[in-house]
Amino acid sequence: MTRRFSRWLVASAALVYLFLHAPVLALMVFSFNDSKFSASWMGFTLEWYRRLVERDDILLGLGRSLAIGLGATVVATGLGTLLALAFHRHRFPGKRAAESLLYLAIVTPEIIMGISLLAAFVAVGFSLGTLTVAIAHVTFSISFVAVVVGARLRGMDRNLEEAAMMLGADEWEAFWKVTVPSLMPGIVAGALLAFTMSFDDYVITSFVAGPGSSTLPLVVYGMVRRNIEPSINAISTLIVVITSLLIYLADRSMRRSAR
Repeated sequence: MTRRFSRWLVASAALVYLFLHAPVLALMVFSFNDSKFSASWMGFTLEWYRRLVERDDILLGLGRSLAIGLGATVVATGLGTLLALAFHRHRFPGKRAAESLLYLAIVTPEIIMGISLLAAFVAVGFSLGTLTVAIAHVTFSISFVAVVVGARLRGMDRNLEEAAMMLGADEWEAFWKVTVPSLMPGIVAGALLAFTMSFDDYVITSFVAGPGSSTLPLVVYGMVRRNIEPSINAISTLIVVITSLLIYLADRSMRRSAR
């Protein structure tokens, strides 16, 4: 009975995963289809991937996404780590409310966050462009980094820092030589997650991007609105592969941190 139930559970899980990922798998398969218009398989080709290199708009969007993603990741990782340390190590009035606001930024719908950021930029007189996109990405990435690093902090032995200071290290030496190395798996996982969120974001970016600041997701959406061609499948496949790899690395780092 138990074995039959286990098989039924595995089969159900497999069907659910197939239902979720079948459209993505179809997209990836047809990115190698040797036909521009046919919805049936006409043969294998890498032509659509080669054409990506010839499109300046895609290359510019990719470069802009990488630059914004890396910059936002560095800033969000630093601020998120400090925020996690403040919540974990210190008591202050309103701490519980501040922690609730941290999670509120995660569960808030992207369209609401995009509208609020747009209103904030307009209120302070910021011209929409690459800078506003980077600031927006930092804003929604900090919470994810703080949560991941905070989980690592809860599993870290504080006695290691005290032992280092008893052996002659001051607070800064103990922080850089004991605390930071111990937190590094969580910091790396948070950074990978922040970069993934930044690189993939479309909704918030569409609100705060100005002329000449389109990231890769915005470029891909513009291509879909104009016409459907297999090169869209190709760039979408590359985005899926890169994102999946980053998520896998982040998950592996978090598991290592938990152990």
